[in-house]
Amino acid sequence: MNGAFNTGWARGVSLGSALMMMVLITVFPRGLTIAGGSPINHGILALIMWGLSAGFVHGTGFVPHNPMLRVALGPLIAWPLMGVGLAFYIRYFLR
Repeated sequence: MNGAFNTGWARGVSLGSALMMMVLITVFPRGLTIAGGSPINHGILALIMWGLSAGFVHGTGFVPHNPMLRVALGPLIAWPLMGVGLAFYIRYFLR
């Protein structure tokens, strides 16, 4: 199932996205706020960080032996969760 995502381009997308999100969160954390300026829900932030971590795991080429961890740390989970974080930043910059 993950055969197409174990190629170089997919790993590059994961690593590049994770690096971009890491820089955004570190340098400009205010992007993770809601319209009133208060921080986002802790659960949503945890999901974004899970996606960021999974992006680094997949991007560096690590493949867990456990099938559940392989899915949880794979690109099918990482990309949408990092996309949620990116959506908060896009919404913040468009305010």
